[in-house]
Amino acid sequence: MKNISILGSTGSIGTQTLEIVGEHPDKIKVGSISGNTNIELLKEQIIEFKPKLCCVMNEENALKLKKMLPPHIKTEIVSGMEGLIEVAEYEPSEILVTAISGMIGLKPTLAAIKKGKTIALANKETLVTGGQYIMNLAKKNKATILPVDSEHSAIFQCLMANDTKAINKIILTASGGPFRGRDIEYLKSITVEDALKHPNWSMGKKITIDSATLMNKGLEVIEAKFLFDINIDQIEVLVHPQSIVHSAVEFIDHSTIAQLGHPDMRVPIQFALFYPKRMKNSFESLSLATIGTLTFEKPDINTFKCLGLAFEALEVGGTMPTVLNAANEECVKLFLDKKINFLSIGNIIEEVMLSHCPWEIDSIETILAAEEYAKTKINEIL
Repeated sequence: MKNISILGSTGSIGTQTLEIVGEHPDKIKVGSISGNTNIELLKEQIIEFKPKLCCVMNEENALKLKKMLPPHIKTEIVSGMEGLIEVAEYEPSEILVTAISGMIGLKPTLAAIKKGKTIALANKETLVTGGQYIMNLAKKNKATILPVDSEHSAIFQCLMANDTKAINKIILTASGGPFRGRDIEYLKSITVEDALKHPNWSMGKKITIDSATLMNKGLEVIEAKFLFDINIDQIEVLVHPQSIVHSAVEFIDHSTIAQLGHPDMRVPIQFALFYPKRMKNSFESLSLATIGTLTFEKPDINTFKCLGLAFEALEVGGTMPTVLNAANEECVKLFLDKKINFLSIGNIIEEVMLSHCPWEIDSIETILAAEEYAKTKINEIL
């Protein structure tokens, strides 16, 4: 029986993780979970999965949830960042699924790493902002980081029977989002509603907007560099509209291995939960004959500048990826609140990056200071 904790159990990754737990109740037990605003769903999850600990980030919502629970439920309800860290450090759990979105996931993930836990990493911000510092910390504390993103899970699986020193390049695939093939003129009139219509994946609002700007792929490029310890020139991005090939690895003998499957996040989540074993499930089997055609094309980084900015941030190094990520997080919020237009996301991020002289990352305080710098600069720009 594996014990797991989930940061962000009410989000897309969190709910799908619990679906997998529901399929394997004799093999996985949920020890602790966290949420924020969807307390009705948290209540249902607590009743069904009976975790010992639940954090609701908002204290008022935490008090509401306590009152909503039946008397026989003994789950402890905590709140705030201290509560999130409690969930991450929960002693019986061997695996922490970091399904929480944004920089808020950084501190609890670091806490779990320091406890030597296995991290099923779905929170991009951890490695994008912390990079080598996070990887070194994991190595020092003998914590294992297993990727949950479909692309990084695909690469991880392609590398399982091969030496990472034999990598020639990594090919990260991108769906292209809802605006693939569109030009800048078209993007000037994009609405929030337009940007939230992803053609293949069902995800949270933030990651869906990131997919529309191609920033999501840019963040994955940064993650890949640190996860697989490769050089920036060994990473190639290809747009693959069908989202069947989740990523591939070309080796030094020019043999390429790819991982394929339907666009279903439960597959990489299950792989991380049961690694190194593979488990049967009820998911749909892939029929290449039915799909018929798989296509690939180069991304348009002139129209979708966020992807190019991510490569630039990675090349500069230090806190530049941290600033890129924090600026993007703020700009996506502003766009969702209809305070800036779609193209302004990339333009503002670029302006913030041009103003920043990066620092070396030697602590979490450095990461948080860089985040604060980006937020302050955006306020000045606006």
